[in-house]
Amino acid sequence: MTTVKTTYLGDLRTENIHLQSSTRIITDAPTDNRGKGEAFSPTDLLATALGNCIMTIMGIKAMDNGIDLIGTEIEITKIMANEPRRVSEVIMEFNFPKKGYSDHEKRLIESVAGTSPVPMSVHTDMKQTIRFNW
Repeated sequence: MTTVKTTYLGDLRTENIHLQSSTRIITDAPTDNRGKGEAFSPTDLLATALGNCIMTIMGIKAMDNGIDLIGTEIEITKIMANEPRRVSEVIMEFNFPKKGYSDHEKRLIESVAGTSPVPMSVHTDMKQTIRFNW
């Protein structure tokens, strides 16, 4: 079954509809690649998907162990390479709220980072840097 329907709108812009929820995402080419940069670029979405997938698997681990991660934020930095043009590194800095997490809770949450589907699906040449700020 189809997951997403994408339509090219012209001017290096696409509209993507998640068919189950009808949620829409617009993408633009980045300004350094002839785009307007008025929306997420496809490579921005890749970096975002990586960080969000890790956050989701950490959320599952937290939920299963009674740990409250509400308010955790990620700062995601995408680094591009040339020849070939590609994402060479994604830096994800997880900033946890000051909730007095125990060392055991921290180890549990950190242990699942990188084990979810997106981190396991991207090319091994793309560096994934994960930082935890407790």
